[in-house]
Amino acid sequence: MTDTSTVTRTGLTGEEAERRLRDGQGNAQPAGSGRSLWQILAANVFTHFNAIVFAGFGVLLALGRWQDALFGIPALFNTVIGVVQEYNAKRTLDQLAVLNAPTARVLRDGVEHEIPPAQVVLGDALVLRTGDQITADARVIEDHGAGSAAFDVDESLLTGESDPIRKHSGDELLSGASVVAGSALAEVTRVGAESYAAKLTVEARKFSLVQSELRGSINRLLRWISWALVPLILIVASGQMRAHGGWADAIASGEWVEAVVGAVAAVIAMVPLGLVLITSIAFAVSGVKLAQDQVLIQELPAVEGLARVDVLCLDKTGTLTTGEMAFEGVHPIAEVPGWQGVLGRLGTAPDANATARHLAGAFGEHAAPRVIEAVPFDSARKWSALFTEGDAAARGGTWVFGAAEFVLRTPVSASARDAIERAGALSEQGLRTLLLAYTALPLPGGEDPALPEGLEPVALVTFREQARGDAAQTLQYFADQGVGVRVISGDDPRTVAAVARHVGLADARPIDARTLPEGLDELAEVMETGRVFGRVTPQQKRAMVHALQRRGHVVAMTGDGVNDALAIKDADLGIAMDTATAATKAVARVVLLDGRFDRMPGVVAEGRRVIANIERVSMLFLTKTTYAIAIGVIFGLLAWAFPFLPRQLSITDGLTIGIPAFFLALLPNAARYRSGFLKRSLSFAIPAGLIVTAGLIELHLIARSLGTFTTMQLQSANTLVLAGIALWVLAVLARPVHPFRIAVVAAMYAGLGLVWMIPITRDFFQVTWLPEPLLWLVCGIVAVGIILVEILRAWHLRNVVGRDQGRPVRSS
Repeated sequence: MTDTSTVTRTGLTGEEAERRLRDGQGNAQPAGSGRSLWQILAANVFTHFNAIVFAGFGVLLALGRWQDALFGIPALFNTVIGVVQEYNAKRTLDQLAVLNAPTARVLRDGVEHEIPPAQVVLGDALVLRTGDQITADARVIEDHGAGSAAFDVDESLLTGESDPIRKHSGDELLSGASVVAGSALAEVTRVGAESYAAKLTVEARKFSLVQSELRGSINRLLRWISWALVPLILIVASGQMRAHGGWADAIASGEWVEAVVGAVAAVIAMVPLGLVLITSIAFAVSGVKLAQDQVLIQELPAVEGLARVDVLCLDKTGTLTTGEMAFEGVHPIAEVPGWQGVLGRLGTAPDANATARHLAGAFGEHAAPRVIEAVPFDSARKWSALFTEGDAAARGGTWVFGAAEFVLRTPVSASARDAIERAGALSEQGLRTLLLAYTALPLPGGEDPALPEGLEPVALVTFREQARGDAAQTLQYFADQGVGVRVISGDDPRTVAAVARHVGLADARPIDARTLPEGLDELAEVMETGRVFGRVTPQQKRAMVHALQRRGHVVAMTGDGVNDALAIKDADLGIAMDTATAATKAVARVVLLDGRFDRMPGVVAEGRRVIANIERVSMLFLTKTTYAIAIGVIFGLLAWAFPFLPRQLSITDGLTIGIPAFFLALLPNAARYRSGFLKRSLSFAIPAGLIVTAGLIELHLIARSLGTFTTMQLQSANTLVLAGIALWVLAVLARPVHPFRIAVVAAMYAGLGLVWMIPITRDFFQVTWLPEPLLWLVCGIVAVGIILVEILRAWHLRNVVGRDQGRPVRSS
């Protein structure tokens, strides 16, 4: 470490600073989230799922059957959306930085220089003045403040402690903190990746995607399907070749082309291609809607996050409070003429601090005394003083205003002891309590301000942190929804508890985080019952989130300081206020742009709408996946020709799933979130898909006994059976009945009719009118299918949905 006396006089030499910079002892910040663009592309493009889909797409294009290759478009969109979302998250994380100071001021060769923060080196002498941000960890070696010119540092963004900290020679300074009063010379002790701010930044930059039950369940389902496709492809391909006379005959006759097209149609029909796309569209539309309400969604699946949350962790300052103090009340102790005017003068003085200024509203109209001498407030002394001239309305003498235990250092009178006890009791309520005391003696002379003898208490003045006007109503909303609230702050536990009680939080018993256990299991025990925590470090906030998650909770974390960033990032849903630092906003999934806490119920409602609607839409897609797999396996094993062309499946996909799913996913829906999305969806979709499969098998078996029909007639009949039953599945899932939903379902039936009525669409999709025997058979099968779907709906509502309605709101 550099010699202190040398640093004080001249700092490093320019040559020494350059050498240390070359040797890697500079203050360059670590960059990058550890995930390159190529890695993102590889993770989203080169998947088992995409390999199967695009292989089928390429085969059909190679065979000149582009009309049957339309399924490749949504698959391409799915891949593009995944890459864009992940790359945007990477860019946000790469831009994350705790330090935003444009320059640093250092002493080199005895001369001050302003340099970029990255060029600060180990051992440099930082010249710090009011308003500067500390660019590297350092140690105070020369405090230029004395008396009223104290050296105070604001570490609230790093530690959560809202009050400025007085620093003396030898004290440590953390990078990212700001100087709010005085000046100093400090020796740099840690730079770059070793500094406090850089370590926070590195942790926050670690890449992760928001936890989404919808996305997780859908991805899990797609993995199941993609692995199942390998044996299914072999079954379907073998069955189709045998259906066209066997491998040798099919190749010799050219029928292998139709066999391949049928095999591709069967396989691609098994994949719910549009489900990911519709989910992404629903998230995107919700993101736009919330942005209009000043809520920025930085990762689209975060829309659903708050709907699943069952524990909400709140930072006090900036979330429950505005960060400003408000005058709460005055508690007179002794009647000394003119004390109101003194308080008014303290509140209206040009150099009044933020707390004293709040006295102006209550006492500013009282006649102010003539001031002979004034001592400004100092965070080290904890008091300010006025020596006033007396008149007919006010008594002259010395008035001291500050913390009771500092003003009455030696309470010899009963009133002094009583004042300190009362101040302590008020502080226990979380109020910032200051004492106004009086003595007829003047202020003592000398270089450093000192208190006069004989001070007697006159009044206790209390201040309360100003709660956000929307905080109480919003907390009540979450209480009604069964969401637990934990208030976590770096401030005094008593102050935090008082604010929590003020906004209506029940059981606001303060817990000092310095007494908390380090083990996650033990910490989780405390977190289950505790509601209010003070003196919490950034690492403890993060540990609290992990402890709650270990107990199965879905955790949201709000905040605005860098000290909140790690916890916000690791929470299931991180929410940053408008006043948050750039680092905190970068890792948050949701940013309240106007800082209105009451926006969060709207995010809950939007998340519920998305979850409920996607669950409904997923049943449509999974019904299709079920009957596609069942048809492929059964027709393949029995060597029956696949009953559709890929383009004919495009009719049913578009009318029974794709188009209506888009509208259903965007409709209002206030259903409360319940875990088990995938289980509920599959419990309806699998039986529904088997009903469709049974109808197609019945058609295949009975049609043979009714006569000889062309391939186009049979394919048209199969398309109508599939569409007729699947459209009723749509009608069932669109309930409860609503005019718009009725219109959507009716439009799909009309669209099916138009395909047959318009010659150009009839030719493109290769469908035709059915002979009467085949038409009646189709109608009968569809009617039976509709009855079975209605029975399934009643069973599902009673035995699945009804049972889950009693399940607690908890992640699955």
